[in-house]
Amino acid sequence: MGDARSTNTSAQSNGKDNGKLSDLHQPTTFITGHNSSGQAIVQSYNPFQWRPYDDNNLAFAVPYTTSRCPPDLNNDADLKLHQSLISTPDKLGLVNPKGTVLRCVDFAPGYACGMHRTQSLDYGIVMEGEVDMVLDSGERYSLKRGDVAIQRATQHQWVNKSDTKWARMMFVLQDCEPLIVGGKQMGEDLGTNSGLPPSGN
Repeated sequence: MGDARSTNTSAQSNGKDNGKLSDLHQPTTFITGHNSSGQAIVQSYNPFQWRPYDDNNLAFAVPYTTSRCPPDLNNDADLKLHQSLISTPDKLGLVNPKGTVLRCVDFAPGYACGMHRTQSLDYGIVMEGEVDMVLDSGERYSLKRGDVAIQRATQHQWVNKSDTKWARMMFVLQDCEPLIVGGKQMGEDLGTNSGLPPSGN
C-alpha cells in the first residue's frame, strides 16, 4: 500500500497543523471517491482542524458529518453538505439533526468535562490514555485504549485520569428519536462548560 501523502498526485491537502493543543499525534482525514473510470481514489487528505474550549483544556476536531440518513454520495452531495456545515462551526452543536458527527476530542491532563446529555446514540472510543466515564447515577468506569462506550442519551461526564498526559477519544454521534423514561423526555443537557450551541434536534 502506498502513502497517498507522498505518491498521489490528484489528492489535495492543506498541510497545516490547524491548532492542535495536545502533544498527541496529529491525525489526518482521508476522503475517498471515484475517478472517471469508476476506480477508487483519495480525493483529499487533510490534518484535523482543532477548536479549543474551556480555557484550552479541551479540543474538538470534526473530520466529517452527514446531514441526512441514508447519505447521498451522488455528485458529492454529502461532501457539499459537510463543507457547508463546517464553514459555520458556531452553528454545529454536539449533534447534527437527522445526521451524524464524527468528532475527535482531546482532554488535558486531569481535565473533567461537565456532566451532559445529548439526544443521540453515540459510539465513544478511547484512542489514547485512560478516561473515566462517570454517570449521574454515581456509577464510574475506567476506559482504556480501545474500549468503547455506547452512550444511549444518558447523562455522563468524561475525566482524564492522568495528571501528566493528554487523553483522546473519538466519537460518532447519531441523531435519535426523543427518548422517554418514566414519562420524562431525556432531552439535551449541555451542562455548564461545553461552549457549544444547542444541537436543535
